[in-house]
Amino acid sequence: MKMIDKHIRNTVFLSMIVVVLVTMSLDLVFALADELPDTDENYSLNDALSYIVLTIPTSIYELLPFIALGGALIGLGILASNNELVVIQAAGVSVWRIVGSVLKPTLSIMLLSLLLGEYVAPPLEQIAQSNKAVQLSGNDSIASEQGTWRKVGNEYIHINAIEPGGELLYGVTRYEVGSNRNIVSSSFAEFATYMEKEGASYWQLSNVRVSNFGAGAISAQEYLQEDWQIDLSPDLLSLLLVAPSRQSISGLYRFAQFFDAQGLDSATYFLAFWKKLLQPLATLMLVILAISFVFGPLRESTMGFRVFVALGIGLAFTIVQRLMEPASLLYGFSPLLAVLTPIFICALLGLFLMRRVR
Repeated sequence: MKMIDKHIRNTVFLSMIVVVLVTMSLDLVFALADELPDTDENYSLNDALSYIVLTIPTSIYELLPFIALGGALIGLGILASNNELVVIQAAGVSVWRIVGSVLKPTLSIMLLSLLLGEYVAPPLEQIAQSNKAVQLSGNDSIASEQGTWRKVGNEYIHINAIEPGGELLYGVTRYEVGSNRNIVSSSFAEFATYMEKEGASYWQLSNVRVSNFGAGAISAQEYLQEDWQIDLSPDLLSLLLVAPSRQSISGLYRFAQFFDAQGLDSATYFLAFWKKLLQPLATLMLVILAISFVFGPLRESTMGFRVFVALGIGLAFTIVQRLMEPASLLYGFSPLLAVLTPIFICALLGLFLMRRVR
């Protein structure tokens, strides 16, 4: 029995490796094609290649559920095409024993998903996005295609670029809004450095230009340096240039709490938090669905058709995800429910088909 388990496990695992190599090769080609239009005198081809290399772990992480799905479907499909599944079952091995053998490499994928999503991909993604933003934005007052907007207190803030670590900011634009929702002042600082002195922390702005809007008059001032007291730590700022879907699980939770404390809508971050936290469960359900198809309707199908079905399942799962996520933000129902719905559908369909297996 151990040899049979090992044979099934190795076949599925090798299939997953093949799927990784194929999907990543395609992803790298498309990523390079996407970066080439951004290259200029500041952002060279070498910079673009460095950006792509740094974002590879993120790409792998995002594709892991579908890699596990494709690997399970193709690996079991190879065994079915060679009539090995029939022989294994004829030898007295139950279907659920075969399922257990397939789930062993799947558990490795689930563990890899947690490690990549929490410890490897997010910091590399932050470095990649930060370096790209610094190279592209320069010291313009507002680089509309780069940077990020945030509302903190009564200020609307735009930051062109953030150095890795979050302790140095480039191009900080601030708009202060009064109680009547009119703009009271605007300012631009070329740099902002995080300072800690005697237990107090603040941001030191450099080369600051300030415009104050009074009743019928505008006054302008310039400062070499100005202290900026704001409740934004470097840890939080390190996350600003990274999309919620590409942040760490712990970082998403911290940022969602920060938004709650500021009275802002944190649903987007809680949605990304639950999606990343439950990705291993989604991977497991997709693999179970793949196994049920191999033992059921795809038992006698060709390998090409199985690949087509794997793509179809992955596409259907993604479509349901993409429908539920904005719906939860629009209609205000639980982000957890939005994430669990496609997983629950996969689980129901997979278990239903498995129960019909004889």
